[in-house]
Amino acid sequence: MDGVVLAVSRSATHTFSKQNQESIQLLAGFGVEGDSHMGKTIKHRSRVAVDPTQPNLRQVHLIHAELHDELQAAGFVVSAGQMGENITTRGINLLALPVDTRLYLGNTAVVQLTGLRNPCAQLEQFQAGLMAAVLGRNEHGKLIRKAGVMGIVVIGGVVIPGDTIQVELPQKPHQSLERV
Repeated sequence: MDGVVLAVSRSATHTFSKQNQESIQLLAGFGVEGDSHMGKTIKHRSRVAVDPTQPNLRQVHLIHAELHDELQAAGFVVSAGQMGENITTRGINLLALPVDTRLYLGNTAVVQLTGLRNPCAQLEQFQAGLMAAVLGRNEHGKLIRKAGVMGIVVIGGVVIPGDTIQVELPQKPHQSLERV
């Protein structure tokens, strides 16, 4: 289940899209250096309004490029970083991984998955119909969130496009990712 980093992105302000970078520095326990979501406590504005002391389980946002492919095939114009992700991957079914999966990125960095990104109205403001396109239902009617996964930085390091990603599953029983 190895994959590759296609792009890395960050934004120092709370913009919807993040600018692609040549590299990003992950800081253990904090997130992406220079990104508006970096910190030990939650930085997502709507969640800060509820309780600013919550732990930041959304330090790093990852989206699989296969979602971009699917959206492009449906007529959307979207590329790496435009949906707010820090790391764009290829070759790993991020949505199928369980909570606490560790992703080894490049030579040193390790991100531990905490949950799914809950798509927000900003997707719709970015492109009409995008919110509906990243939501679906399975055969049992359960809501499927396709807008990527969130994680925390366990071990810091530099991440660059082209880095390999190795997946380490947690011990069983596995817990499915839920929105965080």
